[in-house]
Amino acid sequence: MFTDSHCHIFKEYYENIDEIINNAKNNGVNRLIVAADNYNSSLEVLELVSKYDDIYGAIGLHPENALEEFDYSIFSNISNKIIAIGEIGLDYYYTKETKEKQIEILRKQLSIAEKLKVPVVIHSREATKDTIDILKEYNVKGIIHSFSGSLETAKIYVKMGYKLGINGVVTFKNCNLKEVYKYLSPENIVLETDSPYLAPVPYRGKRNEPAYMIEVAKFMADIFNISLEELAKISNKNISEIFDI
Repeated sequence: MFTDSHCHIFKEYYENIDEIINNAKNNGVNRLIVAADNYNSSLEVLELVSKYDDIYGAIGLHPENALEEFDYSIFSNISNKIIAIGEIGLDYYYTKETKEKQIEILRKQLSIAEKLKVPVVIHSREATKDTIDILKEYNVKGIIHSFSGSLETAKIYVKMGYKLGINGVVTFKNCNLKEVYKYLSPENIVLETDSPYLAPVPYRGKRNEPAYMIEVAKFMADIFNISLEELAKISNKNISEIFDI
């Protein structure tokens, strides 16, 4: 049984959360880690983890929302169900004009994570150098969500103690990530969907959901030349090394 290590299962995207959870379980995905991106979605994560036994959460302020108000006292809710601070990071692709503010809030959230001794879920787009340089300043561990960099960058993150999040992007026909992962170990990765985004082949273009993560798992099992059962065992072990679940 697999764990979707990063999804956004919110009312904004799904009419029936129970159905989405059941679909996931019917396709071998029995645990979900739901990541917030602002204050309101952080509150929704708190509701989800209290309602569903197999949902865990990460709360935090996403770089694209750097100008939004955020009550940092919400991090007092870190618990055995709220297991990380995230999705946090830097995004210079869509919101480069807020670069300095993004760096400020990333540093603030990393400081809190370090103080609370909880992992982080990192978003980095067109900001690799700044992300790596800033992460090196803090004694934290976590996941590089939706990793899409080079083999050299992957090795840097792995050496720093991070796991790399793999989702449906790797299944896309023109994606070069498969060439990166051929040179890495399954011990370096975790599986995710980023639902409702980035649906894998053969669902590309449709609304993604955790049930579709099985397609990512099949693809990666082929790359690593291992069985689905072995991949599930390794990926869940990797998750337990980062998160306290």
